[in-house]
Amino acid sequence: MLNENLKKPLLIVSAIAFMGSTAFGTAAMFQEGLNAPKEDTKTATAPSQDSQIKAQVSGYEQVLKREPDNQVALQGLVQGKLALNDFKGAIAPMEKLVKLNPDRPDYKQLLAALKQKDAPSKSKVNK
Repeated sequence: MLNENLKKPLLIVSAIAFMGSTAFGTAAMFQEGLNAPKEDTKTATAPSQDSQIKAQVSGYEQVLKREPDNQVALQGLVQGKLALNDFKGAIAPMEKLVKLNPDRPDYKQLLAALKQKDAPSKSKVNK
């Protein structure tokens, strides 16, 4: 009988203790997350991404030395140059793609856009 009388209060105290310790641990976890110094992931990964893109561009250029009409390498080179914001460097391989694929209007549009982006930089040099 005594055991039955103690079961309910002991159960309540145990449940409160469990809930309290769980809440305390969760609050501490969130507090650490909020106070942790935030690092700029873009600047931390940007140099490594640039170096990876430059390595890919170099690889495409090596392929094009052996196979000047390799369209996959030409497309990869254009994409790499665009990723590096080298619009002027993307014009020559894009012109080659347009010559190899005169029926692709998207290539012609991209070439026109590249030449248009390159035009302001030429006018700045001439001034």
